[in-house]
Amino acid sequence: MNKGFHVAVVGATGAVGEQMIKTLENRDFPISKLTLLSSKRSAGKKVVFKGEEVTVQEATPDSFEGVQIALFSAGGSVSKVLAPEAVKRGAIVVDNTSAFRMDENTPLVVPEVNEHALHDHNGIIANPNCSTIQMVVALEPIRKAYGLKRIIVSTYQAVSGAGAAAVEELMNQTKSILNGEEHTPSILPVGSDEKKYQIAFNAIPQIDKFQDNGFTFEEMKMINETKKIMEADIPVAATCVRLPVATGHSESVFVEIEKDGVTATEIQELLASADGVTLQDNIKEQVYPMPAHSVGKNDVFVGRIRKDLTDDKGFHMWVVSDNLLKGAAWNSVQIAESLVKLGLVK
Repeated sequence: MNKGFHVAVVGATGAVGEQMIKTLENRDFPISKLTLLSSKRSAGKKVVFKGEEVTVQEATPDSFEGVQIALFSAGGSVSKVLAPEAVKRGAIVVDNTSAFRMDENTPLVVPEVNEHALHDHNGIIANPNCSTIQMVVALEPIRKAYGLKRIIVSTYQAVSGAGAAAVEELMNQTKSILNGEEHTPSILPVGSDEKKYQIAFNAIPQIDKFQDNGFTFEEMKMINETKKIMEADIPVAATCVRLPVATGHSESVFVEIEKDGVTATEIQELLASADGVTLQDNIKEQVYPMPAHSVGKNDVFVGRIRKDLTDDKGFHMWVVSDNLLKGAAWNSVQIAESLVKLGLVK
C-alpha cells in the first residue's frame, strides 16, 4: 500500500462499511495501513483491498492504537463507546451514526456545504443523515444565491437505509407475494416497534420511531440537521416514507426563497454548475432523476425544477441520490479527504 495514513473502518462488514472500503479504493485515498473492525461475530472475515487480503478484527479500544482516521458505521451504541476511545489514542473519527450529530461540540459536515466547520472539531466529526445530505447539497447553492425562507420535503426512501436484512426482506416478500405464498414481515418500519408491515408493493409513512410532536425521529433529523449544517434557522417540515426500492433515496422538495423575480431557468443554471450536483432536467426528453440510475454514483441528481403556480418565490424540485454512497460512505470519505486537504490530520 502507498504512503499515507493509518485508516480504520468500524463496521467493515456492514452495507455502509463495505461501501466505505470500496470508496477508499476507488478514490485512491492515501493509506499506509488499513485496519478493518467489526463485532466479535464478524471478526475473522477476509476483505480484499487493492489486491491484498485484510482480516477483519473485533473492535476494542486498543484497536485504535496508531490509527489516524477512523470511519465509523457500526451503530450509535458502538460509536458512543468506541469513538471517544479512538480519539483518546490520537485518531480523528468520522461517525456515520446519529450518536453525535446534534452534539454542540461536534461539527456536522457535508463538504460541499460547510467544509469550514472541520476546523472546529474535538476529534469527532458527524456524518449527517442520508436524506439530509442529498437535500442540503441541492439547496445550499440556492440558499447562497437567493436565500431560503422555508423548506418542505417529502422523502421516498430506499429499504437499504434500514440495513441489508431489510433489503433481503423486500426481495423475499416480493417473491412470496408473486408466488401467492404466506409471508410475515419482521423488520419494517422499525425493528424495535411492535407492529411490522410488508414493504413489497407498499409505502410505509414511518421511518424510525414517532416522537411526541407527531413527527418521526427521521423527520426530526432532517429538520434539525439542515439548520445545523446550513447554520441558519430555516423553517423545515419533513414527511419521510419508505418505498420498495433497494437503493437510492428520492425527495420532493419545495422551497420558498427570499429574492423576487427568480426564474426556474436561473435555478437550473445555478445547479448545473454546483459542486456535487448533476442536473437532469429536460422534460421534453423525459430526463429526470430516478433512484435506479443513481446507484453507484457519488453525485446528487436534481430535476423537475419548476416555479410554484401561486407563490412567485416558491420552487419545486426532485432530488435523488445513492443513500449508501453520498448518503453515507462517500460523504464520510469526502470528509476524510477534506481533513487531509486542510492539513488537519496529524
